[in-house]
Amino acid sequence: MFQVCKTGLDGVLEITPPTIHEDFRGHYVETYNEDIYNEAGIRIKFKQDDISVSRKDVLRGIHGNQDTWKLVTCLYGAFYLIVVNNDVTSSQYRKWQGFNLSDVNRKQILIPPKFGNGHLVLSELAIFHYKQNTNYDQSSQFTIKWNDPDFKFLWPKTRNLIMSNRDQ
Repeated sequence: MFQVCKTGLDGVLEITPPTIHEDFRGHYVETYNEDIYNEAGIRIKFKQDDISVSRKDVLRGIHGNQDTWKLVTCLYGAFYLIVVNNDVTSSQYRKWQGFNLSDVNRKQILIPPKFGNGHLVLSELAIFHYKQNTNYDQSSQFTIKWNDPDFKFLWPKTRNLIMSNRDQ
């Protein structure tokens, strides 16, 4: 059953997709339906879909920009997602929240512009999917260090992580 729930961060929503069907053959999930999302007040025109496939202990750093909405889903496996408010005009500036996403709970997180997100893979393999309303442009992104002591992020694991040079 389609559900949209507010989170502890203004503008960040937790969504249960509109259709999940499971039987002896496996499962079927409708990850996005423009009409249903529009009816729920989510009227974002998505223009690009991206997928990253990562193995256990990969941490993909906290990035975002000023213009991009993202709808994040775990298609396979499990990961821990951190979302950070990086809007200097917000009363929640620098506040963050963590979410467990998996192919079992099927939750999605809608992330507004000016928020960053990063994730840590918890399963042997995970497929991270997101829709975005802008084209990817690394040069417009901000980065928040995954272990910045000012934020006191609570990652499920902090040792022996696998990261790109950019995220270290």
